[in-house]
Amino acid sequence: MAQYAGWRNFWWLNVAMIGATLVAVAVGFPETKWHRAHLDGGLALTAASVPSSDEKIAEQKTEHAELDKAVAPAEGVQELTHAQTAERDPWLHKGSPSKQQFKLFQPNKHPLKGILLDLWIPIKLFAFPIVEFASFVVSWSASCFLTLNLTQTEVFAAPPYEFSPTIIGFFNFAILIGGLIGLVTAGPLSDWISMKLTKKNRGIREPEMRLLTMIPYVIIMIIGNFVVAYGYEKKFDWKTIVIVGYAAAGIQVAALPAIASTYAVDSYKPVSGSIFVSITVNKNLWGYGFSKFVTPWIEKVGYVPPIMANMSLTTLWCLSGIIFWFAGKRFRVWSKNSTVHRM
Repeated sequence: MAQYAGWRNFWWLNVAMIGATLVAVAVGFPETKWHRAHLDGGLALTAASVPSSDEKIAEQKTEHAELDKAVAPAEGVQELTHAQTAERDPWLHKGSPSKQQFKLFQPNKHPLKGILLDLWIPIKLFAFPIVEFASFVVSWSASCFLTLNLTQTEVFAAPPYEFSPTIIGFFNFAILIGGLIGLVTAGPLSDWISMKLTKKNRGIREPEMRLLTMIPYVIIMIIGNFVVAYGYEKKFDWKTIVIVGYAAAGIQVAALPAIASTYAVDSYKPVSGSIFVSITVNKNLWGYGFSKFVTPWIEKVGYVPPIMANMSLTTLWCLSGIIFWFAGKRFRVWSKNSTVHRM
């Protein structure tokens, strides 16, 4: 579009697409959040009657102590089938959203309180280590992708490549294909690893079990950044940079943010929406700053130092997942009494 219709028309196209998206969100998405009565609001429970986190863990281990050491169910325990689930929940797979759910504004007894909470909870979540970990992984993984957006034209429009804007735009299909590979593989691989570790843990699933899935995608991220940085600097053949470097960027930007954010949501499900607000604020703040200094930095020292520095920071935040592998449960215990669990 920049070559044949002008860059202004490209941005007007963005305005139209964003406007259409806002309309679709406003009128096409039913409200699905349902406020249920919580124990602290409906029942008078004493502190002694509420089991602690350690007691709950002990109870879970006791309940699963009779499980088979492999995968066979314990004697007298029947595996839950789809038919049995349907019998226990006769409304399963039935019904549809009501008109009330499509209203632009939902009834709220305390609208001002609701607005203030929506503004405060994302800020509060920055004090939670798991949310902060997810925010940094997502932010720096996205900045690896942003690097390509900010540099591809200045690299491939100059000698020895001298490609037109149209050809340079087509290079982004490599990122798209890589993103599709990341989307297709990250979810199933994460679920498979979690399932295997859950069986080894006597049927008790922990959110931290997903973190192992990050390992292959961190390696892909490192390879992609090396290829792009040294390919730009040494003027590699464009096929190597695009097919390997750009595709790797697409794979990691689809996989690493998905795994890290899913870990945070698994830990704090009631505030999943606010978690993504926190992540987005963190990502946009870093992305804006990165876009301001990376080009002048490249002009001074070349492509390798800036891209390698960004890759190193991304690797550092991903490696901090080791801390959460061992201490993630402890971090969740710290916040077990937080109001975010009762939102």
